This record gives sequence, structure tokens and C-alpha cells, in this order.
Amino acid sequence: MNIGIIGTGVVGQTLGTGLAAKGHSVKIGSREPQSEKLQEWQNQAGPNSSTGTLEETARFGDLIILATNWHGTENALALAGPDNLAGKVVIDTTNPLTFGAEGPSLGVGFSDSAGEQVQRILPESRVVKALNIVSAFMMLDPNALGETPDMFIAGNDAGAKKEVTTFLEGFGWPVIDLGGIQEARLIEAIAMVWVKYYFSVRNEGRHAFKLIR
Repeated sequence: MNIGIIGTGVVGQTLGTGLAAKGHSVKIGSREPQSEKLQEWQNQAGPNSSTGTLEETARFGDLIILATNWHGTENALALAGPDNLAGKVVIDTTNPLTFGAEGPSLGVGFSDSAGEQVQRILPESRVVKALNIVSAFMMLDPNALGETPDMFIAGNDAGAKKEVTTFLEGFGWPVIDLGGIQEARLIEAIAMVWVKYYFSVRNEGRHAFKLIR
């Protein structure tokens, strides 16, 4: 399928490279699509990859993956154009982190979440929270640690969650649907546990979660 990725950091580029290698046509959107960084990425990712403006990427994708730094998310979606994303499945991988003297913390929580805010910004899109609780290198390779963890998802549209579940299962993820998009509050809190363990214990991202049942 045609996959548009909004976000040019490690997550966006890693997903783009992996998805292009699996035969998808991938376009990464940026405010500066001709930047040296993105040209290097495209050279590495190969013929199934391309770059474009955020608006071009939103129009291109049958499936959209949101992989922005949280503080740039609202502006990136405004530039992409909510109308260009209407009706589309948007996988929200963001985590609403803030950084202070004591390290990272959740900037949104308890009564709201990044997932819910994205859904409000894109009222005509079908937002599904997913992939935010592991590092980029595991997102398309859940077996990278020798055991298979679980992936939690949340969203309001049952059809969209079914599509995302099928997409993730194709890479080997067992998927656990926690419910509506408000459950992104819980999934983002789980991601915060991942982040704290990263900074406090391991200082690297080779860990994930499994629900024993």
C-alpha cells in the first residue's frame, strides 16, 4: 500500500526504511523534503521510498503514520491538512513527553492524552494509538529480543482498529485492543514506564511489555 509518514526523526526514518523494504511505497513528509537528511534516507531506503511536503504526504498515503516529536505534532498536522487525512487510518505513535531537570515526564495525562488530542485535531480521520511503547528498531520486528511482546492499541473506529491489527499482525505482533481512544491515556502511561526504565536502568531500548494471561 501507499504509506505516508509524518515525522522525519528516528522513528519515522526507521519505519520508512523497514516498510519500503517490505514492498510498501513510502513517502516521508517534511517541512524541508529536499533536506540533506531526507535525501540520505531516501538513498538508503531505496526505490520504494520518496519524500514530499507534509501536504503531499497526507494526500499520498492510504495509511498514515504519525511519528512526530510531540511538541511539533499540532503544527505538522495543520500543514498536512486535516481535509487531506479525512477518512484515513492514522496510526499515532507519539508520546507527549516533556523534559526537565529530573528527566522526561508525561506532559498530558489523567484526563486527556496525545491520542485524544490527535483525534480532535483530525475529527474526520480514524486515529488508532499504537507502536508508542517500544523503540523504533522493534516496531517492525517484535521478535528482536527473542520473545514476542504484546502491542496495545486504542481507537474509536472498530474498522480502523481491525485494519491496524491486521497490519501489525503481519509483522508478528500479538495485538491487544484496550478500547476507545481515551484508553491512549493508559498506553501512553505504559510508554512512560518504558522511558523511565530506559533512563534509570538500562540506558538503551531493548525492552518491551507482555501481558501474561
